[in-house]
Amino acid sequence: MAGELKWKNNTALLVIDMQKDFILPGGPMYVKGGEAIVPNVAKAVEVARSRCIPIIWVVREHDPLGRDVELFRRHLYSDDKPRPTSKGSEGAELVDGLVIKDDDYKLVKTRFSAFFNTHLHSYLQGLGINKLIITGVQTPNCIRQTVFDAVALDYHKVSVIVDATAAATPDVHIANLFDMSKVGVATPTLEEWCKSES
Repeated sequence: MAGELKWKNNTALLVIDMQKDFILPGGPMYVKGGEAIVPNVAKAVEVARSRCIPIIWVVREHDPLGRDVELFRRHLYSDDKPRPTSKGSEGAELVDGLVIKDDDYKLVKTRFSAFFNTHLHSYLQGLGINKLIITGVQTPNCIRQTVFDAVALDYHKVSVIVDATAAATPDVHIANLFDMSKVGVATPTLEEWCKSES
C-alpha cells in the first residue's frame, strides 16, 4: 500500500550525464551550456523528491581501456590523455550540487540512449512508471536518443524540461527540442513543470 501511494503519479525523473567530464570547462566531453543548467537540474531533483517522484541518475561509465566505447570514440582511450567518464575516475562523478541519495537509482549506460542495452525499461515497468521527465545533457545525443526510445516504447507522456537540458549551442538545443515536440514530447520550462501536477 505504501509503495502504491509513493509512486501514484506513475512518473519518474531521469537526470542524464550530469558528470564532470561533460559539464565542467576543460572536460574531455565538455558540453558548452551544460554548466548553466546545473541549478535547474538541482531544482528539478528537489521538486521530484518533494513529490515522491523516483529519480534515476543516468550516467556514462566506461571501461578505462575503452573496450565498451562506440567505435568513433575509441581513439580517445588510446593515449595518455584523460579517458572520458572512465569508471572510478573523477570525470565520471556528478558535478558539485547534484547528489545521489539512498532512495534514488543509478543507471550506467555506454551509449547515447538510456534504454540501449540497459534494464531501464524493465526497471520502470516494475515501478509502474509510464511518464518520464527528462533533464541533463546533451540534447542532440543522449537526451534525444533516450526520448525517441521512450516514445517507441509507448510511454504515455515524455517531457523534456527545456531549461534543465542543454547542448553545445542554443541553436542545436532549440532544433532538437522542436523535432521532439513533433513526436508528441512535451517541452515545458522548469517553472511550468513545477506548477504542473507531475
